[in-house]
Amino acid sequence: MWIIKRLERLGRMAQLLVETFSLLLRGRIDWREVFSHMVSLGVDSLPLVLLISGFTGMVFSFQVSQEFSRLGLASLSGQLMGMAVIRELGPVLAGVAIAGRAGSAIAAEIGSMKVTDQVDALRSLATDPVEYLVVPRTVACAVMVPVLTIFSNAISLFGGYLVAVYGFRVVPVVFWDGAAQFVSTWDLVGSLVKGLAFGILVALIGSDCGLNASEGAQGVGRATFSAVVSSLVAVFAADYVLSLLWFR
Repeated sequence: MWIIKRLERLGRMAQLLVETFSLLLRGRIDWREVFSHMVSLGVDSLPLVLLISGFTGMVFSFQVSQEFSRLGLASLSGQLMGMAVIRELGPVLAGVAIAGRAGSAIAAEIGSMKVTDQVDALRSLATDPVEYLVVPRTVACAVMVPVLTIFSNAISLFGGYLVAVYGFRVVPVVFWDGAAQFVSTWDLVGSLVKGLAFGILVALIGSDCGLNASEGAQGVGRATFSAVVSSLVAVFAADYVLSLLWFR
């Protein structure tokens, strides 16, 4: 029974993905709605991304620098920080933040519209709910999560820099030179590609959960919870697959 439900959901997600990209290719995009969601889902998530990324970068740098300093290799912390942050930490932390904040918001908004029959009202007015509700949110997340990834990369590296330099006496120039030495253009592009994929996944999962919310306030709550959990799982699963394909 559980497997059947999961397969049904995957089928719905695939159908929603095809419908969304079909509308995108035909240029059926309400840019005013897109810009509105870019602010509410992306810009408003920036403080959370900065906080999570800053502290995670500091903790990671502390662990790395501490172990390297015992081996007399503290100067190498910048190299490991640069590679780890750009390839993994930055995009994943941005994806986690957007899954928790934007994924829940999308599911709650669309779920509330579903249980109050607003989605059915759109259909009765010959308005495609996917075009009106899903496409703008998907485009907004696809644009903003790579931007948030850039900020996440920067603040994670800066937090790691502060700990390495002021906590373990790593020379600042050595830290930044090491980070730059181990980060290539391919790594930077891969980081943004991950952000793009995470944004699309979170938007589609949140939209699917909202469109299939059951009746009542409890149904909206379950849809929101399911959106967050599913988005987090999807982010980590996609991160593994993309890392396997991009950085081999």
